[in-house]
Amino acid sequence: MKPQTYPAREDAALHPMPRVAPAAWGVLLAVPVIAFALELCLGSVMIPPREVWAVLTNQRGVPDGWREIILVFRLPRALTAMFGGAALGMAGLKMQTLFRNPLADPFVLGISSGASLGVALVVMTAWGFNLRPVMEKTGLFGNASLVVAAIAGSMAVLSLLLAIARKIESSLTLLIVGLMFGYINSALVNVLLQFALEQQMQSYIAWTFGSFAGVTWNQLALFAPTVCAGLALAWMLAKPLNAFLLGEGYARSMGVNVRLIRFWIILGASLLAGTVTAFCGPVGFLGIAVPHLCRMVLKTSDHRTLVPGVILMGAALALLADVLAQAPGTRIVLPLNAVTSLIGAPVVIGVILRRRQALEAAA
Repeated sequence: MKPQTYPAREDAALHPMPRVAPAAWGVLLAVPVIAFALELCLGSVMIPPREVWAVLTNQRGVPDGWREIILVFRLPRALTAMFGGAALGMAGLKMQTLFRNPLADPFVLGISSGASLGVALVVMTAWGFNLRPVMEKTGLFGNASLVVAAIAGSMAVLSLLLAIARKIESSLTLLIVGLMFGYINSALVNVLLQFALEQQMQSYIAWTFGSFAGVTWNQLALFAPTVCAGLALAWMLAKPLNAFLLGEGYARSMGVNVRLIRFWIILGASLLAGTVTAFCGPVGFLGIAVPHLCRMVLKTSDHRTLVPGVILMGAALALLADVLAQAPGTRIVLPLNAVTSLIGAPVVIGVILRRRQALEAAA
């Protein structure tokens, strides 16, 4: 029986950049644009595409109510979903490559739960010491404190995982350790909630449902550049990530400074996952589903191709999930995490079944 391998372990580092069918790129470019348009048109109030375009191009004759709905509510939400989906997909791609585990993502390995703990501490402290009014008045400062807390929590968890990874060869064991870290963080949050006031509990629980709708234009001024910095870092790490596909030993033989690159991977993934978690709550399953769907569409494991592909795919899936969460035509708003779970869970099941079939064929 052949040893178990990661499905994406083609020797991408030894080959030139793969040629991808133009149709695949066409799909990846078209779907986010269509989803973005649907996000602006659909909701409890249906707005015709022509009117949406008139608002975006600052034409006259559009009802003030529609103009406010698009510019104040839907456009910031659509941009948040686009950036958030790209960030989570990229963080998942990095984790799957770093741990050479197809089921790895920030949520599964406890990174997002660490970010949640950091945010919970800030929320509880703000209420407990009556700092919330001050944070709300300062606006940007309050958001900055949530981002710093979320990134600190996610980096703490991932740093512990990397320290343990040096002593553990089995990726499955490391995955279980990551899940245990997630349970520990959740337990600490539950302990905090036992001492919290009702307003504190409601505020935190509403945050855990996940939502792209709560980010304002002022908050986007911090959210978007932070995500863009994380995505730019991922692009710069594309070639070293290719070397990691074949393991750290191979990466060293190719002249890669493994410790330094591992640090930047940690920093980038924590920056992306922590920022999205701070602003949008712990949005699950996008990080694990997007990289696999992108590999299926592009039929490659070369990160020089996957990085832009994951950005487009992540943005598209997040936008579509948010459109479904708005339940167009009704006043019902579904929890975003419920919708992303319905999208991501079948992808995870498909990955497990494909791995099992591959192992049986190799036996």
